[in-house]
Amino acid sequence: MRIRRDESMQLTTTVSVNLPDTESTQRLGEWLGNVLEPSTVLLLKGDLGSGKTTFVQGLGEGLNISETIDSPTFTLINEYLSGRLPLYHVDLYRLETEDINGLYLETYWEGAEVEPGILAIEWADKLTYFPPDPLNIDLAYGEADHKQVGRTARLQATRADHQALLGILSTSGVNALEL
Repeated sequence: MRIRRDESMQLTTTVSVNLPDTESTQRLGEWLGNVLEPSTVLLLKGDLGSGKTTFVQGLGEGLNISETIDSPTFTLINEYLSGRLPLYHVDLYRLETEDINGLYLETYWEGAEVEPGILAIEWADKLTYFPPDPLNIDLAYGEADHKQVGRTARLQATRADHQALLGILSTSGVNALEL
């Protein structure tokens, strides 16, 4: 676990987690779905096939969402309202800047027009404006030359409650998390 101050003098906590298989990627999402609070924004980044949707499927399990969670690549936003908290799942993969701005995603993180819940944004690196204090999750393939398989998740937080969760994750590891 690394803790540093950014340009605004805000403390940032970063944790890297090895995800050896699909199940561990889902397990990380499920654990977060069990513990995250309303008005949490997850900014998901990573190459195609790096596990963003797999992670969100686990998140849905942790939120007790009974519906099947699919990538909203063509619908852009899927809303799941049946769980412990609403889950708003966004995919920006196919969109250009003007299309992204036209989604008015701030209505989700501000809770202005929707019930506060968890907003998971895939391809968040395409955003042109950002929510305050998101939980950043970068997913990457393991490196074959270092004999690491699966994926790696790098989680970064500035919000105190998210930093506390990252502290638990850094000491437990994803396979030891209680669900």
